[in-house]
Amino acid sequence: MTAVEAYELTTQGGSTDFARLIAACESFGPYCLIGGLAVNCYVEPVYTLDADLVVMAASLTELTAHLEAEADSELRIQFTTDERYQVFLARSVVADVLGIQVKVACKEDVAQGKLWAYGDPQCRLSKRKKDELDLIRLAEVYPELKSLYPGELREQLDRG
Repeated sequence: MTAVEAYELTTQGGSTDFARLIAACESFGPYCLIGGLAVNCYVEPVYTLDADLVVMAASLTELTAHLEAEADSELRIQFTTDERYQVFLARSVVADVLGIQVKVACKEDVAQGKLWAYGDPQCRLSKRKKDELDLIRLAEVYPELKSLYPGELREQLDRG
């Protein structure tokens, strides 16, 4: 079974809705994928139901309304409204995600987004630990990213 088939089965149509999501994002303006699916573009993939994206804030309301009418799966779509992510749009790269070409935040920006999430004291512990694992996975493949990390994470990696 391919990754796309597994994702489709598990999310009950999520890869189809993911393709619709990307097509909609393409038509509504600049976007890029962040979060776990973006991490999976740079390192050995792990399973996630989430699709986290940055879009132009001005198009969010219209894009959301369009997707609510189109999507009907277990795919969890999350758009960030945090202004810090808007600069990611200009540095995005194209990568294959679930069989389609998608604009993905560059690896440095993916790591930065994960660092912001990891450092958010309001996130639940399990989410922070998932972000920590994603950061570790990224640094194992791209050691140059460690310079962006806080001391305690760099120490873990150096001991690892």
